[in-house]
Amino acid sequence: MKLTISRESLIKPLQLVAGVVERRQTLPVLSNVLLVVEGDQLSLTGTDLEVELVGRVQLEHPCEEGEITVPARKLMDICKALPDTALIELTLDDQKLVVKSGRSRFSLSTLPATEFPSVEESADSLKFSIEQQKLRRLIDRTGFAMAQQDVRYYLNGLLLEIDNGSLRAVATDGHRLALCTVEADSSVQDKHQVIVPRKGIMELARLLTDGAQAVTLSLGVNHIRANTGAFTFTSKLVDGKFPDYDRVLPKGGDKIVVGDRQMLRQAFSRTAILSNEKYRGIRLVLVDGSLTLTANNPEQEEAQEEVSVNYQGDSLEIGFNVSYVLDVLSVLTGDNVKFTMADPNSSALLEEEENSDSLYVVMPMRL
Repeated sequence: MKLTISRESLIKPLQLVAGVVERRQTLPVLSNVLLVVEGDQLSLTGTDLEVELVGRVQLEHPCEEGEITVPARKLMDICKALPDTALIELTLDDQKLVVKSGRSRFSLSTLPATEFPSVEESADSLKFSIEQQKLRRLIDRTGFAMAQQDVRYYLNGLLLEIDNGSLRAVATDGHRLALCTVEADSSVQDKHQVIVPRKGIMELARLLTDGAQAVTLSLGVNHIRANTGAFTFTSKLVDGKFPDYDRVLPKGGDKIVVGDRQMLRQAFSRTAILSNEKYRGIRLVLVDGSLTLTANNPEQEEAQEEVSVNYQGDSLEIGFNVSYVLDVLSVLTGDNVKFTMADPNSSALLEEEENSDSLYVVMPMRL
């Protein structure tokens, strides 16, 4: 195996692929990246047995075919340390990968490509395309609400639901829920749901651009695959049943508050400074035309903010975890945000005032 490639062409796919590789591995080969030269193309593969990422680069210089695995982190650190305009030559020599550039020469240990595991294939049951920016929007708008290391393992991921020309993402950690729906180029008549694990979602988000280029999603029985042309991403699915999110969406709230999103975000941020560091509780008192936020902590310190809002109706006093509200106000982009509430014991529904494709539910707190 022998190839010559510019640092610029190698570093981007290498960084993305190395991101999948875990530092501490039970199998030594899992710390490695698989390099395969076939025709005039170099492919790089990284996996942790749950998630696999393959990046492809066209080679402009003559090359010799072959395949080998080398330590991902070390190869990436070498590439990063070389000058931006460097030309890198990789040669397999007596079970060592020799990396040459200018006057620099490195010799890396290798393991045979035959030891490198591949994520098992299962038949695709569903295939459709979607713009990368739309899929990225789904993840950006909902991913923050995924649980982390919850015993209810099916919450440690993102639900993707494809149904009649739309793709919906839903995430919840049991205290809050985020939901976003976009159009997708699919002719699926029956609702189809899969749960993608947290790490898979994070790696997929890193791959996607903000452009209108398409990504093809294939959903199998136990895996999801995304192909952008330059990259193929595969992740195992979480085997479990996601909660019926439709039942969680609050219905019939009669107290509708509309306020300036940035102003509310700043007021919540300032009030949060003096909230209890462990419970992050904050009290909202709503009266005609005004919302008062108060927080206090075990040191007997108190913060209070009053914000003008568009509201007419009965007064309401309700508590929330301020971090959950701030997360929502941070991902929304509209000028105004709409809160729909019913009573102190019911969840609040948050959304943008106009053309909202996203809904957020935050459970109340007893303060």
